[in-house]
Parts: sequence; C-alpha cells; structure tokens
Amino acid sequence: MQALIHKYNTMIQTWQSHMLDMLMLLLRLYVAWVFWHAGYLKFENWPATEYLFQFEYQVPLLPWQVAAVLGTATELIIPVFIAVGLLTRLTGGVLFVFNAVAVLSYPVLYQDGFALFSKGAMDHQIWGLMLLLIVTLGAGRWSLDKRLGVS
Repeated sequence: MQALIHKYNTMIQTWQSHMLDMLMLLLRLYVAWVFWHAGYLKFENWPATEYLFQFEYQVPLLPWQVAAVLGTATELIIPVFIAVGLLTRLTGGVLFVFNAVAVLSYPVLYQDGFALFSKGAMDHQIWGLMLLLIVTLGAGRWSLDKRLGVS
C-alpha cells in the first residue's frame, strides 16, 4: 500500500510541476499582452496619449510629458521581458509598481470614493495579482531565466 501511495504522490507532483510551468507561461503571456497592447495603442495615437496624460491622468512627481513617454515606453519594453521570461521577477516587480501608479493616477477609478469593484479597478487588481504571482513564483521552466540560470 505504501508503494502505491508513493507512486501516486510522485505522479501528482510531476503533474503539478508541469501545470505550474504552464500556468506561469500563460500568466506571463497574458499580462505581457495586456500591457504591451496598451502601450501600442498609446504609441499609435500619440495626440490622444498626450491629452490623457495632460488632462486625465494625474501622475505624481513627473511632468505630464515625461510621464507619457515613460509610461508608453514601460508598456512597450517591460512586457517583452516578461513574455520571454527574462529577468522576470525584476521586470514583474517594475510592472506591478507601474500598475499601482496607474491606478492611483487615474481618478476616474475612484471618483466616488475608491470603487474597489468597478470594472477598471478590478482589471488592475487582477493584473496586480498576476504580477505578484510572477514575482513570487518566478518565470517557470519555460523561460529564458531558466535557460540562463537566473532565479
């Protein structure tokens, strides 16, 4: 009986390991796509991006022109690192902070008090949770980090 339990546990651990790698790949690709797509839309319609950063978003400590360029560059560059799994914990942390600043800088999300369950706020919470999982668990075996021996 003990041998059967051991075989079962080994089988479950192997399956779980592969599923975790699949989960991490899917999380990385989804989060990367969401942020890269947002950056691409900003880049494609730069006048609208300038308008948003000047009049809608209220990024603290930065002039709106600098915030627009840095925000768009972050959304276009960092997701590539996350998608391929290169420096994933670091870039995931950067994107987590970026996501938090985005929420705090867009008053529409909390104009009637912080609407924790509004559509926009929920999206950012889900992306934040996904990024925390990426930072905590790493990129998984299907990544450049694993190939290069980066934790």
